Amino acid sequence: SSMYNYTTDQLQDLDTKHYLHPFTDHKKLAEERSRIITRADGIYLWDSDGNRYLDAMAGLWCVNVGYGREEIAEAVNQQIRDLPYYNSFFKTAHPPAIELSRLVCSLAPAHLNRVFFTGSGSEANDTVVRMVRFYWSLKGLPDKKVIISRHNAYHGSTVAAASLGGMQSMHAQGGLPIPDIDYIGQPYWYQDGGDLSPDEFGEKVADELEQKILELGVDNVAAFIGEPIQGGGGVIIPPSTYWPRIQSICDKYQILLVADEVICGFGRTGKWFGSDYFEFKPDVMSIAKGLSSGYVPIGGVLVSDEVASVLIDEGGEFHHGFTYSGHPVAAAAAIANLNILRDEGLVDRVDTETAPYIAEKWQQLSSHALVGEARIVGLIGALELVKDKTTRQFFDDRGAVGTLCRDICFESGLVMRAIEDTMVISPPLCITREEIDELISLVIRCLDQTAERMR
Repeated sequence: SSMYNYTTDQLQDLDTKHYLHPFTDHKKLAEERSRIITRADGIYLWDSDGNRYLDAMAGLWCVNVGYGREEIAEAVNQQIRDLPYYNSFFKTAHPPAIELSRLVCSLAPAHLNRVFFTGSGSEANDTVVRMVRFYWSLKGLPDKKVIISRHNAYHGSTVAAASLGGMQSMHAQGGLPIPDIDYIGQPYWYQDGGDLSPDEFGEKVADELEQKILELGVDNVAAFIGEPIQGGGGVIIPPSTYWPRIQSICDKYQILLVADEVICGFGRTGKWFGSDYFEFKPDVMSIAKGLSSGYVPIGGVLVSDEVASVLIDEGGEFHHGFTYSGHPVAAAAAIANLNILRDEGLVDRVDTETAPYIAEKWQQLSSHALVGEARIVGLIGALELVKDKTTRQFFDDRGAVGTLCRDICFESGLVMRAIEDTMVISPPLCITREEIDELISLVIRCLDQTAERMR
């Protein structure tokens, strides 16, 4: 980081003085001060003091190809010289946006062949809200406005996206949610399943969708939105009965099924998309994160041929979009990134090699005194830290133990995130078996130290 000739202390002082961080208690941060990350390579990060960390979160669920890929840097460098920016308003387009739209649609499920680009996953989900309501109004059903989501869902933090999400802490700030968003329960068996088997619970909680549609009236319901696996909610992996039942309810009442693939998309589950893994067919799909592996901000919304035909054939302007929709530099980064994922067979490698390898080791962690459940799909996993394993009882002061464990992880050179007392991982898809061994041994060491410090 020779570009910035500051000491760590100076950087931390300037950070406190000027930089407001996302999802942060600024008063607390000013006391504790930020760690300053200066470079990264593969699955590792280095801070301004030279400490190395294994990044088991792939940034924020996004650096799928790993850090330091020259191909992406080259593509960005070339594009920023040729055409650093142009918009797609006023009957205009440019090659990177066109090529990326072709490439994304070639990787998506066969029935999704049109894509609208945004700057982020939050913007993608705002677009979903506008688009599904526009779709129904074009079909002469303007009352079909309500979008059903789930408690503890995370769909971003702009006003519409935060409203779609079911996080009470977010809704408590700023007059959320906006009207015409409603919620059903989440498929969180470990917390809410009680005496039901996971399969029974999956069906029961999916049936809440039908009850909610009947309660609201099908004439008022536009869509159901869900993450294939809830990421920000704590890597909630639904029972195998869940998505088939959700699909059949959406089909029965002919409401749109929206998959928020921001985290699951582009290989995280070992399939290209979470909907591929769980074998359901969304009408609309929001994407971001792994689309460019986070190298440059970009998101998007994929729509089915049926939805696209209504948007296109019924005509009329869709009054929605962004200065940076299909940004050429972001598109160039995304194209290079997707080519790496595809040409190096990274997604298949996760599916056939690294996911089965880590799954076996991850499951073994459930024998640890603190771990009530170890769950994992592809390269996204969670450990429930609990007070009593036999009764699935959580700690009274929920979140305290998770925070302690997370801080111990950082001290030990591991980035593992805490969501309340659920420790979660989502490492880069390029992680090797040797690196998985290193990750697991770090996790065990951190769990041991957490248990020790609680005593």
